[in-house]
Amino acid sequence: MSPVWLRPRWLLNRRVARALLWTLLLIALAVAANIAGIYLVGSIADWEQWLADAAGYFLLWRLCLYGATAYGWVWMRRRLLARESGAEAGRRLLRAEVAGVIAIAVLETSLLMRAA
Repeated sequence: MSPVWLRPRWLLNRRVARALLWTLLLIALAVAANIAGIYLVGSIADWEQWLADAAGYFLLWRLCLYGATAYGWVWMRRRLLARESGAEAGRRLLRAEVAGVIAIAVLETSLLMRAA
């Protein structure tokens, strides 16, 4: 039996379609925000300058998002471990936590290296 991601039926799944739709919506919103920002400040160079000037505020915003996500993760983790007390659930959560921390570290490192 082939893995589920090799079967074409997973593309027709409602959950996948909904996730793809949300992803496209978020990308469209990001593009619209950039176009509106460029229009408001006058040029791409001014928009890039404004983004550089506001980098500290964006860092604060990301830190708040990370904190809210961590709070939600702890809440969800407690509920999941209460429902599934097996060792496999703990290992799955640990893998997800490590992957999340690595993704955030790579993102923030790339932003820090770009600013330097």
